[in-house]
Amino acid sequence: MNSVRVEPDDLGFVTTLPASIRRVVSLVPSLTESVAHTCPELLVAATEWCTHPGELDIERVRGTKNPDIRRIVELAPDLVLCNKEENRRIDVDRLRSAGIAVWVTDIETVDQAIGSLTRMFTSALGLERPGWLIEAESVWATPAPERSRAAVIPIWRDPWMVVGRDTFTGDLAARLGLCLVHAVRPDRYPRISVDELTVDVALAVLPDEPYVFTESDGPEVFPGIPVALVSGRDLTWYGPSLVTARAALLARLADAQVRS
Repeated sequence: MNSVRVEPDDLGFVTTLPASIRRVVSLVPSLTESVAHTCPELLVAATEWCTHPGELDIERVRGTKNPDIRRIVELAPDLVLCNKEENRRIDVDRLRSAGIAVWVTDIETVDQAIGSLTRMFTSALGLERPGWLIEAESVWATPAPERSRAAVIPIWRDPWMVVGRDTFTGDLAARLGLCLVHAVRPDRYPRISVDELTVDVALAVLPDEPYVFTESDGPEVFPGIPVALVSGRDLTWYGPSLVTARAALLARLADAQVRS
């Protein structure tokens, strides 16, 4: 009989794991990239939304909100990686009911991302903490700029939705010197009318995912307001991109232009 071990995930659920993890299915793009960048031989499947690294050639098991549970069970993974926000509780329960070990992460801040990824590699996967994660922690330990800029970060339009309170992206933005004006609302991703969107806003930050904002988005909505087009991966993913995201985003914010 193979030896087993037990480890609590981010939600405190005690997960029974084999002594050695050899087969992993990831249902979270950031976690997929983290594993692929560190120990690609472990990954056997991921979602269609797992787009990084670009050369990743593994089986796809539908999306983050509608994973193919039957196929995942057939793949007999040692562990499935999930996230509290990105995946549904019902899918986690179905996998566990089928005898599959599931590790759920819970990430709302940069510090939580560093801690959660550390636990995932060392406790769940039984590996050493990867060098890129150590570097990312050092990069984001840099203090935020002293001067804060009132900003809005839309993630969708028609209807307009923006980044609000208690989100990883909101915490990352604060570390870049941004104060999200709509973070005072109760919803984490509030819907905002066009009239409310730019009230007291000094800067609009437009990522290219989940909605693909482009040069054509902005002049009619943010008149006279500087606009920064940024990488959604830099702004919302918590994986290897954390190593370079801070410098890349600060450069984009510094180059923000009023478009007309």
